[in-house]
Amino acid sequence: MDLFEYHAEKDADRSRPLAERMRPRCLDEFVGQKHITGMGALIRHAVEEDRIFSMILWGPPGCGKTTLASIIARETRSHFIRISAVLSGVKAIKTVIEDAERQRTLYRKKTILFVDEIHRFNKAQQDAFLQHVESGLITLIGATTENPSFEVIPALISRCRVIVLNPLSQEEITIILQKALTEEERGLGKNRLVIEKDALNHLIAISDGDVRTALNGLEITASLILSGKETDGDKEIHRIRLKNLEDSLQQKALRYDKNGEEHYNLISAFHKSLRGSDPDASAYWLMRMILAGENPLYIGRRMVRFASEDIGNADSNALNVALNAVEAFRFMGHPEGDLALLQAAVYLATAPKSNSIYRTMNIVEAVLKNSGTLPVPYHIRNAPTPLMKELGYGRDYKYAHEYKDAFTPQSYLPEELEGQVYYSPTLRGYEKIIKQRLDKWRSIREKARTEKKFRSDKK
Repeated sequence: MDLFEYHAEKDADRSRPLAERMRPRCLDEFVGQKHITGMGALIRHAVEEDRIFSMILWGPPGCGKTTLASIIARETRSHFIRISAVLSGVKAIKTVIEDAERQRTLYRKKTILFVDEIHRFNKAQQDAFLQHVESGLITLIGATTENPSFEVIPALISRCRVIVLNPLSQEEITIILQKALTEEERGLGKNRLVIEKDALNHLIAISDGDVRTALNGLEITASLILSGKETDGDKEIHRIRLKNLEDSLQQKALRYDKNGEEHYNLISAFHKSLRGSDPDASAYWLMRMILAGENPLYIGRRMVRFASEDIGNADSNALNVALNAVEAFRFMGHPEGDLALLQAAVYLATAPKSNSIYRTMNIVEAVLKNSGTLPVPYHIRNAPTPLMKELGYGRDYKYAHEYKDAFTPQSYLPEELEGQVYYSPTLRGYEKIIKQRLDKWRSIREKARTEKKFRSDKK
C-alpha cells in the first residue's frame, strides 16, 4: 500500500457500515479460522512466503471469506480485483484478464482475482478462468457458501485448493464485538458503550456464527441508544440492555442458558418427548432450543444417542435417519438444515421403541466387572502360526456357513458364562422378528448344552 492509499483508508467515510470498518487489515487482526491462519498454518505460511495459490474458500456467511482474500492481497502487495458472480459475466472476466496483463507488463504486479459467490457462475463463465489460472496470469480466490463439488466445474477445482472455513464460535464473535465497542478509530469506542451479558448472548445467538450479522445488529442498537441519549449517571456510559436489542432487532430472546439449568431442562424435555412418542412436543422443544441459540450439532448428537438407546433394533433405520440429519445440517447449516433435524425428531418420536440395546450394555458391563477378563475359548481363537495350532487354537471350530441356515449350536462365550442371556428383544417393531429368530437359536443351543452336560456326567 502506498502513502496515498494509506491516507485514503485512514480518512475513509465514517458512514460505512460498522462491519465494513471493522474488517481486519492483517492476519494478526483476523479472528477465527486458526486451522488455516494460525502460526505455521497453510494460509499464513503462503502469505509469509508470498507464494499464494489459487483457492476456493468454502464456508457459511460471515465467517471471513472476503476479509481473508483482502488480507492476502494486501500482505502480498498484489493487484486485487473483486467481482461478484451475481453481477458479472464473460465480458467482465475479459476486462479483468486485460487488466491483469497490464499490471504484469507495466508494474510487474501479480493479480489476485476474488470472485464472490463463484458458484453462481455458469459452466461457460467458469471455463473462461481456466487458461489464465493455469498460466499464472491470475491467482483466483473464489468464495462460496455452497459445496464446490456440486457447484464448481471439476477442471477449475483441479486447479484450485478448496479451503474449508468454519462458522465463528461464540468466543470469537465475542472478541470481535468487544473490539468494535472499544476501538475508537474504526469502531464505537468514542461513544462509551457497554453491552450487558444477556444482551451479548442474545446478539451472538441470533447471529448464528455470522459476524457481519452480529456487527450490523450491534450498530443498529447502538444508533438507537445514542439517539435516545440513555446514559448511566454522570459517567455517560451508554449501556446496551437485552430490551434494547429486542426493540431494535425485533426479535425476542427466548429464556435459555446454555451452561445452566435451563439447558438441561430443555434437552431433558426433548428426550422424554421423543421417548414418549409425542412428535408435537418433540418438534416444540427442538425448535425452541434452535431458536434460542443451542448448538444444533449438540441436539443432533443427542438424537443419534437416542436412536440406539430408546429405539435400537425395533427400527434399525432410526440410527441412519439421525446420522443423516446431522450430516444434512453440516452440509446446509441454518436455516435449511433445521428442517432435516426436525424430520429426524419426528421420525424418532413415531418409531417403535425399545431400550434392549441400552439394557444389554448395562448388563454386560456389570458382568465384566464381576467376572473380570476371562480367557477366550480355544475353539474360537485365531491360529495364524503352527505353534498356536499345536496348542489347540481354533480346534473344533465350526464354520457356520457350512451348516443349514448358517447356524450351528456352538458356544461363543467363556465356559463360566455359557448359557447367560444379555440381549432380550421386545415384541415391538423389527425386534419382534429378531425375538422369534433368537428364541429358536437359543432353544437349539440350550438343547445342545444339555446333551453335552449329559454326556459329560455319564462319563
